Amino acid sequence: MKTILLLEDLPEIRAWMRNLVLQVFPGATISESARVHDAIDLVGAVKFDLALIDLGLPDGSGVDVVTRLRDIQPETQSVVVTIHDDDEHLFPALQAGAFGYILKEQARELITEQLQRISQGEPPLSPSIARRVMAYFSAKARPQPAALNAMPHVNLTDRESEVLLRVAKGYTLPEIGVQLGLSRHTIADYVKQIYRKLNVSSRAEAALEAQRLGLFR
Repeated sequence: MKTILLLEDLPEIRAWMRNLVLQVFPGATISESARVHDAIDLVGAVKFDLALIDLGLPDGSGVDVVTRLRDIQPETQSVVVTIHDDDEHLFPALQAGAFGYILKEQARELITEQLQRISQGEPPLSPSIARRVMAYFSAKARPQPAALNAMPHVNLTDRESEVLLRVAKGYTLPEIGVQLGLSRHTIADYVKQIYRKLNVSSRAEAALEAQRLGLFR
């Protein structure tokens, strides 16, 4: 893999991913983007071997970039790298042409191993994602649990609800990471998605929304 597109809007996570990618593909040229619009412009100007794409971006969904790559650079391997492990994110990405789907909350070593498989033509799929895909194609798909105590028009996953509760209680991101066994980078990504879903911009507003959602009294 000589030319790689990296689409991730959080600078800290983007730097972490860049270092990881250079470990797997030393000497690769990496084009970085934090917005869907900018990434699509890059796709029109640069031929990529690999694209690592986040889904929740400030100006839209990374699925649009996967679709664009499929249309004009079908030989590019598009791999989603995200916190989202639900059907609503997974299957639209795969239908758009994603070659793989990796969850950020995994250990660095596991993500490295999954990226290494790309050179062998093996789709990089997190174990839980692979199980979800298999279940989807089984005779009867299992119904997914409803979002925890979600209000109408607010669709938080169980994990997002867990993170929101701790944010509302005043825990720092590193403290939440320790409590849930996740990295600070992953928690930061969850907080970004939660704030976006709830349309809030501060911890105080998030605490009020957590109370309205019934996560605590």
